[in-house]
Amino acid sequence: MNCKQRIGERIYWTSVNDRRKQLFENIWPLPNGVSYNSYLIRDEKCALMDTVESGSDRSYADWVSESLDGRPLDYLIIHHMELDHSGEIENLVQRYPDVKIVGNCKTFRVLEAYFGKRDNLIEVKDGDTLSLGYHNLKFVFTPWVHWPETMMTFDQTDGVLFSGDAFGMFGALDGGVYDDQTDFAFYEDEMRRYYSNIVGKYSPMVQKALAKLRDYPIRTICPLHGLVWRTDPCKVIGLYDRWSSYQGEDGVVVIYASMYGNTAQMADYIARRIAEAGVKKVRVHDVSKTHISYLINDIWRYKGVVLGSCAYNLQMFPLMENLTRELLHMGVKERLLGIFGTYSWNGGGVKNLNAFAEEIGWEVVAPAAEIMGHPEPGKEAACDALAAAMAARLLG
Repeated sequence: MNCKQRIGERIYWTSVNDRRKQLFENIWPLPNGVSYNSYLIRDEKCALMDTVESGSDRSYADWVSESLDGRPLDYLIIHHMELDHSGEIENLVQRYPDVKIVGNCKTFRVLEAYFGKRDNLIEVKDGDTLSLGYHNLKFVFTPWVHWPETMMTFDQTDGVLFSGDAFGMFGALDGGVYDDQTDFAFYEDEMRRYYSNIVGKYSPMVQKALAKLRDYPIRTICPLHGLVWRTDPCKVIGLYDRWSSYQGEDGVVVIYASMYGNTAQMADYIARRIAEAGVKKVRVHDVSKTHISYLINDIWRYKGVVLGSCAYNLQMFPLMENLTRELLHMGVKERLLGIFGTYSWNGGGVKNLNAFAEEIGWEVVAPAAEIMGHPEPGKEAACDALAAAMAARLLG
C-alpha cells in the first residue's frame, strides 16, 4: 500500500521497506532491513528517478502508474545501475515502451550487460541539463561513489538533489520519511555502517563529489536508501565529509582473536586501563562473534584501534587476518594503533600484526604487548604502557 508521499508540489516519493532480506549484497547483515527509494517528477514531461529491486514490492509499478495519473512516462533517469535500484527497468520499459532512458556512457555499458541492447537512450555528460517544463535538471557526475557510472541529478528549480547511493543507509524506514520526522540517533550508526562498508573504500572520490556539490543551493537530498533530508541536509553532508576524510571520534575500539581466553583477558585489561585513564568511548569486540561490518563501522568511528591476536599456525588468527586484509583493501587512514597478543610455544599473532602496521601506515602508539601463556599478574607492564600511550594520544 503506497502512502502517495510528496517531496514537493510535483515530486513524488515511494519506498520499499525490505525487512525480509537478511544480507545486503549477500554479505552485510540487515537486522533492521533496508529501504529502496524511487522518485517521480510529474511535470510537462514526467521523469522517474531509478527503480527498486526486482520483486521487492509487487505494487511498485502500480505506484508509478498512479503517480503519473494517466500521463506518459517520458524519462527514466538512472543514477546507479546496481540491481537494487535497476531491478524494475525491464518491467517499466515493457509497460512504457516509449520511455527514454537517461544515463551516461558507462551507465549504458552496464545496462546492456544486464538487460541487453536498448533503444531510446539519451546519453548525458557532466553538467548537462534537461528541462521537464517547470523543473530544470542538471546532471552531476560522481564516479566511484561507489561504482564507476554513478551520478546525481540536481533539480535547479526546487533545490532537490537526487543523490543515488550517496547519503543512504541500512535500515527500513519505520514510519518517518524525512529527517525531521525521526530520531536520527536511531539511524546514524547504520548510516555509518553503510558508508564504511559500501562506500568507504572510495572516500577520496567522495571528497571530490562533495567539492563539486559545494556551490549547489541544496535544500533537499533524496537518496536511494533511507531518509529524505529536507530540514537539515547540511547535517548529512557534514557526516559524509567527516567520514570520507577519516576524522574519527576520540574513542577506542579493541578487537581481539582468542582461542582459549588468554588474549580475551588482555583485551579486557587494556580496555579497562584506557577507560581508567579518562577515555569514555571504548568498545570491545571478539572478532569471532562480531560480524566484520560492525568492526569496520567502529574502526571508522573511532581514532584509536587496538588489535590483539593469539598465535595460530605461526600466523595471526584467521579471522583477524581477514579483518586486517579488508582494512588494507579499503585504505582506511589516520588511525592510532595498538597491538597485543599471546602465544604458547612460538609467536605469530603479534609478529604479523606488526607487519600489518607497517603496511597500513597508522601511527603505532607503543610497542606491542605480547605474553607467553596465561596473562597472570606480573606480566601486565606492556599492556599498561600501551593503554597509557593510547589514552595520552587521544586526550592530549
